[in-house]
This record gives sequence, structure tokens and C-alpha cells, in this order.
Amino acid sequence: MSTGILMITHPGIGNAILHSARRIVVDCPLRAKCLEVPLDAPLDRIHSQAQELVQRLDNGDGVLVLTDIFGATPNNIARQLAQPGRVAILSGLSLPMLVRLFNYPDNDLQAMCATAIQGATRGIGSCEDI
Repeated sequence: MSTGILMITHPGIGNAILHSARRIVVDCPLRAKCLEVPLDAPLDRIHSQAQELVQRLDNGDGVLVLTDIFGATPNNIARQLAQPGRVAILSGLSLPMLVRLFNYPDNDLQAMCATAIQGATRGIGSCEDI
């Protein structure tokens, strides 16, 4: 068993990051899906889709929901899904974050959150200092 990953993002972001991460970490067993939120989408329909995806991704170890921008519509939808110990929400989705998660597929939900934050923060650096 492993934690599921659901990305809820603006159009074009989540699927591109997921595709790239899967090309970088080819043999990752994590179940990951993306729900991109069209700008004109009815929010009740998107929320229902998000709930269905969480249920599909959760095999007993919980789901980590990643969003692109804190406070934006995808993040607001995700925050409605939060369940302590079962569904955790993080914003600031990035390719380094997802690649890091893919490299630690056996982590539990709590460790996945820490791993995601670590991947995102370690993925930022100034190239002028090299």
C-alpha cells in the first residue's frame, strides 16, 4: 500500500508536471492523478470530481493533495477535501516536489508531506552562486 497523490491545478500545469515526473522517475509505483480546473468550470462539479478521485486514490494510506497556488480556486477546492490523518493538502506544486515524492513511494502520509516540502524547497537555488 502507498499514499495516493492528487494534483488539483489550473489548466495545463498539473498534467505537464505529472508527465515530466513520470519520465524522470520511470518505475514509480505511486498512484497519482491530476484534476485541472478550467477557469469557467462549475465548482460543484469540480468538487465532486475531486472527491471521487480522492476515494479512488485512497487504498487505506491516505491521499496527499497538491495544488499550484495557495488561495486560488484549485487550492480552495482542495482545502474542502482535508481530513486530518487521511487527506493532507499542500500548495506550491513543482516538478522538484513531485520528483522527490516519486523517489520515496513507501512514505506514509505524514512523511510524504515533509518529503514534498523538502523537494520543493531544495529545488530552489540561485545559479549565480555556483
